[in-house]
Amino acid sequence: MEIKKMPPAVREHALPIANHEMGHYVVARALGFETGGVTLTVTMDLRHKGGACITLSRSISSLQAMREYLEARIMVLYAGAMAQTLPTVQARKKCVDQSKAAAILNGAFGAEKDEAKIRELRQLLRNITYPDTDPVSSDSVTTELKSIHDGLWLRTQEIVEALAGTITDLGQELVERMVLVEHWGMPAGTFEVVLTREVLDRLAPVGASSLAKIVNDNA
Repeated sequence: MEIKKMPPAVREHALPIANHEMGHYVVARALGFETGGVTLTVTMDLRHKGGACITLSRSISSLQAMREYLEARIMVLYAGAMAQTLPTVQARKKCVDQSKAAAILNGAFGAEKDEAKIRELRQLLRNITYPDTDPVSSDSVTTELKSIHDGLWLRTQEIVEALAGTITDLGQELVERMVLVEHWGMPAGTFEVVLTREVLDRLAPVGASSLAKIVNDNA
């Protein structure tokens, strides 16, 4: 029988993944990154692939600017895993599940690429923030890395929860617009969607400047 509508199990799988990608997208915009579109592909056997296009090019003229850039980039990467844990059903308050978000970054749900990027960026940030630490002092390095992680993790959680409504609304919109495709070489029963930056700008309930205001109000 031909599949025309997304089965409930596929939709249930797709929603948190959509929130993951929209977490990257929305928080990137809030932190001043230029963004492109967002894509999502889910198959009937619950495999998935998604992406949020974020422009990483930026003028950096000082160590302070580099530090701020690295902090923002790490938070954007954290945001995907945190957004993936937001409730996909109506809830009075949408909160991040910290333990689940950590598990997602550790590879439990396929976000190990984000974690690999975070590890390298966090080490670079530590090198800049603590230039006088002896690099062979493993205890000091570990303590400094943990301090950076804890601070940025908390800041990201505050931002994701402040922007949870926007993230989940856009995530739901992403899934609702998924259609069955039959591209050559793709598995049967594949649903996908591509939302361009222009479409997302029309869909988002607030603009980039408003997003930044929400972040500042919750800093």
